[in-house]
Amino acid sequence: MKCKELQHYLESWAPPEIQWSKDNTGLQVGNPEAETGDILICLEVTPEVMKEAISSNRKTIIAHHPFIFSPIKKINLANDTHSQLIAQLIQHKITLYSNHTNLDFTSHGVSEVLAKTLGLHSVTPLEPLTLTRKLISVFVPADATDAVADAMFRAGGGIIGEYTHCSYRTEGTGTFFGKEESNPAIGERGKLERVPEVKIEMVCDSWKLKQVVAAMVAAHPYEEPAYFVSPTENHNHQYGMGAIGVLPEAMSADAFLKHCAGQLHCEGMRYSGLKQSVQKVAVCGGSGSDLIHAAIRKGADAFITADIKYHSFFEAGDSLLLIDAGHFETEAVILKEMQVRIQTFLKENGCTDSVALYEQTTSPIKFFYHS
Repeated sequence: MKCKELQHYLESWAPPEIQWSKDNTGLQVGNPEAETGDILICLEVTPEVMKEAISSNRKTIIAHHPFIFSPIKKINLANDTHSQLIAQLIQHKITLYSNHTNLDFTSHGVSEVLAKTLGLHSVTPLEPLTLTRKLISVFVPADATDAVADAMFRAGGGIIGEYTHCSYRTEGTGTFFGKEESNPAIGERGKLERVPEVKIEMVCDSWKLKQVVAAMVAAHPYEEPAYFVSPTENHNHQYGMGAIGVLPEAMSADAFLKHCAGQLHCEGMRYSGLKQSVQKVAVCGGSGSDLIHAAIRKGADAFITADIKYHSFFEAGDSLLLIDAGHFETEAVILKEMQVRIQTFLKENGCTDSVALYEQTTSPIKFFYHS
């Protein structure tokens, strides 16, 4: 399998178009035309990860954190670790790909997996994304309705949450008058025609718009299909920041803290706003302080994220149990999910390349306990 095929699969799960505007997901180093070979999955590329990839002859590395985030101004092979790792990637023909905030924001991504790791059910995005969808409306002769709609569905239109083939259809009458240069599929040029038509309406993700419109035009019997595209501001529950769900049973705050530490393998956690009981829980893998007020607004009893600043604990007050469980600890949960999905994809496509996790990755942060 070529790297570009694997990249296409990963981006069908976590579209790059939903990433944070300042992020840099996607191909970092390498050739998309190269064969994937055996694959190594890690949270971030370090000299230790590179050593493992080279020694085990891994030809593809998939890292959650982008290896190249800011523009590179120079490559100094003498004493710059970043430059040396780039050289090793090229020298050993290893392709490096990153799924970062797009994987944070997608369904079954970082935050949703974090929520399920903590045992939450009825999980939905904490802050669903908006402005990610378009509404396509097209007028079709009645006997071509299903053919045109099916072409649009195959191109990625009409998906709402866990439902596919979603559309709304309105019957009416279409009128047109073909000039001498026209070549009407129905009726005659130079004559006002009235045709039974159906208006098909369906939503599609904004990054699929061109392909859905192209499929519609190709399947449409008219020489000049009549259609229009409208922006929408609907919440898209397929993509969002953070996640919120419910524990099967309420826990005391102390029991919930112990539960979080155990499930996430935390050496230590920071917290504030101790609540008497916890059942509705919001989470955000990685740096999620910006979602504290969204968690409060949604009625969460607790919010688990990382990299919380001192003043953010004050902002939360006693509104909820605010927990900083660590950047590594709240994101590492996604690695196993990535491994399983990629293994399944390779197997379904007859590829026998292996997919391994870099098991030695741990947080660089250590805790000192003073008795």
